Amino acid sequence: MHDKKDESLGVLIEEFLTARATRKPSPHTLAAYRRDLHTVAALVAEATPLPLDALSITDLSPRVMRAAFARFAAPRAPASVHRAWSTWNTFFTFLVADGFVAGNPMPAVGRPRALLPQPKPLRGADTPEVLLASVARDEGRQRDPWPERDVAVLAVALCAGLRLSELLALRVDSLGGRPGERRVEVAGKGGRPRVVPIEADLDRVLRDYLDSRVRRFGARSVRPDSALLVDRRGEPLRRGGLQYLVESCYRRAGIGDRVPRGARLHALRHTFATRLAEDGASAAEIMRLLGHASLASSQTYIEVTAGQQRDAVRANRTNRALAGLVRPE
Repeated sequence: MHDKKDESLGVLIEEFLTARATRKPSPHTLAAYRRDLHTVAALVAEATPLPLDALSITDLSPRVMRAAFARFAAPRAPASVHRAWSTWNTFFTFLVADGFVAGNPMPAVGRPRALLPQPKPLRGADTPEVLLASVARDEGRQRDPWPERDVAVLAVALCAGLRLSELLALRVDSLGGRPGERRVEVAGKGGRPRVVPIEADLDRVLRDYLDSRVRRFGARSVRPDSALLVDRRGEPLRRGGLQYLVESCYRRAGIGDRVPRGARLHALRHTFATRLAEDGASAAEIMRLLGHASLASSQTYIEVTAGQQRDAVRANRTNRALAGLVRPE
């Protein structure tokens, strides 16, 4: 066992967060870890005579953690409670591995069942096509229109299913492969790389965008290590800029009412996955293309796709055998 069993809880939380940072989680993920740890720790402190900065890890018995999580859960949604439970479980696993505690009390703490989030694709059968066609038109309503760039951003999200962070991480040399075998190399969530094939039409959209970028900023702007997606000044797009760009495209196309609440840019990724399911892709194929960590996440796209389910039923040979058993009407 480690000889610092009475180490301050606050110090150990910071050590844990530092250790997690080496895995390169997103800033939002790291902030969620910190918030969940400090919020529950504060509830523990309220139930003890000790101030938060005086709490020791040895004060966190299963009984104490159950009481704290009961108070934490009362005003919160099940998903929030489940996320906090997972954070604390990971924290205690880290402490056990480093010898700060002998065991993990979290298995003794109840948690709600985690419900997989439901896909939120763009509504309307032709919405992706309407969006792309509208944004491709340079109607002069913008101060500095750049339809080639805007179409490229939407097309990569709709035809490769990338997350916001993955889009921002793309470099010019992320695009590779011979003609007919083009692909984009993606730095996925949790550091998991993947390769997504890109078809000739998307490849042409991207080449058209890069050509327009050379005309705007010169050949040096498309060096292999340059960011693939840039703003109107030629600087790498950032999170807020990318979100604003996509929102602007929705407004220009007049499809704001077809974008599910709370999805926004992620609706493009969900549209990609939903159309894969509708066109017969398996959960395993969707899992690989989207970079999901588990098959269950990918399965949700198939489960909510009525068209895919009907095609599967129609393919059942027994249905075809029925054709000769009934008289034509």
